[in-house]
Amino acid sequence: MEKLYTATVTVVGGRDGQAKSSDGIFETELRKPMELGGQGGAPNPEQLFAAAWGACYLGALSSVAEHDGVDVSNANVNVHISFNKDGNAFALSADLDVHIPQISIEEAQQLAVKAHRACPYSKATRGNIEVRVTAV
Repeated sequence: MEKLYTATVTVVGGRDGQAKSSDGIFETELRKPMELGGQGGAPNPEQLFAAAWGACYLGALSSVAEHDGVDVSNANVNVHISFNKDGNAFALSADLDVHIPQISIEEAQQLAVKAHRACPYSKATRGNIEVRVTAV
């Protein structure tokens, strides 16, 4: 595998800390959400993961759709990352709701699944967390 780019982010303080990229472009406070007993008011790891996965997924959708001759320039994806209790441990799950205007829901579902197969974030989570991809 040939590395094309490596992002480096330093995190201090965990869920109630700070994150900063090595190039200084990205810097944010982190806060545990109120639903998990935190104070909220700042991004949390699940939100950051959802944003990153959504951006990558739309890139993959664009690539597979272009191959199929479909315009997805107005598509969007709502990525829901859930923090779940699984017995005595915790686990993530994901729902990707994909909206592709101007095509049928059946065609949108086929493209959504193709994009899920191609997306590097989807590949990284495959078999590790429960994921649902649905055209809406």
